[in-house]
Amino acid sequence: MTARPLADVPVSRDVGEARVLHPGRIFDLRSESVDLGEGGVVTREFVDHPGAVAIVVLDEDERVLLLHQYRHPVRRELWEPPAGLLDVDGEDAQAAAARELLEEADLRAARWDVLADYYTSPGGSNEALRVFLARDLSPVPEAERHEREAEELGMELRWVPLDEAVSAVLAGDLHNPSAVVGILAAAAARATGWSALRPADSPWPERRGGDPRA
Repeated sequence: MTARPLADVPVSRDVGEARVLHPGRIFDLRSESVDLGEGGVVTREFVDHPGAVAIVVLDEDERVLLLHQYRHPVRRELWEPPAGLLDVDGEDAQAAAARELLEEADLRAARWDVLADYYTSPGGSNEALRVFLARDLSPVPEAERHEREAEELGMELRWVPLDEAVSAVLAGDLHNPSAVVGILAAAAARATGWSALRPADSPWPERRGGDPRA
């Protein structure tokens, strides 16, 4: 028997009844009956999510930018990389990441690469998230800066040495998934001399509405 390749692949299964249980402001709760073949027909409820991007911002001293932000569902203030939803249909992911970097950190980046792609919670959500690496930074002029509100209002920004950030992840002190994935991916990529990085416009078929053949 040929071993399966070590890569996630798309699979099409017959879906019967499909309905929206709750239409949300950003994402919906859906219910679908899916035919698993020998496993029978089962009903699964999941969050139908537009997807998101996150940015590991690395300065010339190899420090990572983290933002201190309150997240109500977990009742915690978390240290996170800049991030944002892909809630504009068809928006280029790197362009969305650049917008979030400008709005949340008052920065622009001249160099963009892909660090990692992942599903945030594939057992209960189809949210796909792409983590970019942003380098060659420059500040946004004061007159062009975004006026923050809600959870973003007054959030603290901190530059943390990459090695210190890795230690915080491994110690269980950081819990935001994009921080965990992005920081460890950045450390792994640095260990290879950044040779494993993918271009910023690399195919992303896992994104909702993306081409599964990409």
